[in-house]
Amino acid sequence: MFFAAALPHLRWQASDQRENLPGIRAWLDEAALPNTPAPVELDVNGTWPRERFDAVFSANTLHIMGWAEVERLFAGLAAILDDDATLVIYGPFNYGGKYTSKSNTHFDVWLKERGAHQGIRDFEAVDALARTTGFTLVEDRAMPANNRCLVWRRAQARG
Repeated sequence: MFFAAALPHLRWQASDQRENLPGIRAWLDEAALPNTPAPVELDVNGTWPRERFDAVFSANTLHIMGWAEVERLFAGLAAILDDDATLVIYGPFNYGGKYTSKSNTHFDVWLKERGAHQGIRDFEAVDALARTTGFTLVEDRAMPANNRCLVWRRAQARG
């Protein structure tokens, strides 16, 4: 809702797994913003939207998904993103296999206690997945609470 209100010239298409859609619908209804259509189902293990998009923004997702799901996410992006798309992912990342802060170390332990499939991802592994779908990293910005905002772009295909 924050981004949709701050950037009203952009259409913000929310997506999530089916069980989370009623809550998202409630937020959208309450905000009543003209640039937020009804949410669509997206499950990297199954249902993907049929529509194409010029950008994807995902926040705090990669560390709660299993690695195989992260791989499916990146593989699936090719089918829904335009050739000159932007991909933005926000969340905690390790660099060179090392934690960036003591709080991220504790957070990773907490995640793994909740589920062995969860954990802070290595930037290099995520960047490699992005590159396999034609994306090039254009920005890696430090954010509050030891998070990062990673921005990739895919060059438009030339005919």
